[in-house]
Amino acid sequence: MLFKRRIKPGFRERMRIALWPRRSVGRSLRYFGKRVLRLRATPHAIAAGLAAGIFSSFIPILGVHIAVALAIAWIIGGNIAAAILGTTLGNPLFLPVIWGATLEVGRFILSGGPSDEPFPHHLGHMLRHLDFAELWGPIVKPMLIGAVPLGLIAALIVYFPTRWIVASFQNRRKAGFRLEKVAEPS
Repeated sequence: MLFKRRIKPGFRERMRIALWPRRSVGRSLRYFGKRVLRLRATPHAIAAGLAAGIFSSFIPILGVHIAVALAIAWIIGGNIAAAILGTTLGNPLFLPVIWGATLEVGRFILSGGPSDEPFPHHLGHMLRHLDFAELWGPIVKPMLIGAVPLGLIAALIVYFPTRWIVASFQNRRKAGFRLEKVAEPS
């Protein structure tokens, strides 16, 4: 292999790179943006797919984000690849913030105002044993209810700028291709 590493990175180094890229998070975000811009679809389809993925990343049940994003993207005419890329918002760095926000918003909606109700004192026991029936009332139900408004807000915040950026990128790209075609000697 031409560009093979001399020293293979160990498990610890691979995990470190997965959580914190070598170059920087900014470079990874720029790469993510370029991948979204270069998708071949209409600006609406790309923006709708990305919004569907971001909405689904607010759902507190792990393992269903991509399936939900694909279903929503299919229903609203979004791009499937953009939906999958949108689910990457729900990575381990953002999930605690997202889950905390969905829980508090859900508790606010269910109680009709600020909730002074403390968490159950046996929450650790419920989480260790994953008793879904016990977790439903104090944790899962408020998180699911809080995920809907927060996910919709995040999806709308992402949809409109993404649609505008993708449309302008595609228009510039088309104009560049037209200029190249005109400039070609026949």
